[in-house]
Amino acid sequence: MSDLYTHERIAKSFAAQGLMATIGARLVRVEEGEVHIELPFSLTLSQQRGYLHAGATTSIVDTACGYAALTQAPPGFDVVTAEFKLNLLRPALGQRFLAVGRVVNAGRLLTVCTGEVRAFAEAGEGYKVVALMQATIVNVAE
Repeated sequence: MSDLYTHERIAKSFAAQGLMATIGARLVRVEEGEVHIELPFSLTLSQQRGYLHAGATTSIVDTACGYAALTQAPPGFDVVTAEFKLNLLRPALGQRFLAVGRVVNAGRLLTVCTGEVRAFAEAGEGYKVVALMQATIVNVAE
């Protein structure tokens, strides 16, 4: 697949996800085997101590892993998550969060991905990793 086709396909699919729109997530990078999704902090997505809720954290990194897998899926296939494991490393405190999904191994039916969520306190480039994911993504015929 060409880079432009892959980006357009993933952007169209991302735009169709109601959850990503609801939480204010944004697709910011699509490359072969890697996808980045950004989420600004919002009190509406916080838990009782003011951190980004683990549900929002999980949603963006699962989505980043799924779309990373889609960049390597065979033509005529879409993807769905079969399973994942998430480690929350520290409180998700920051002004914005970036989920990075990467393909580790793409097979005919299953793709294994890793993902991380980075918390940015200010506008600068310094960040702390707040969550790590390992996910298995299944290729499904469209």
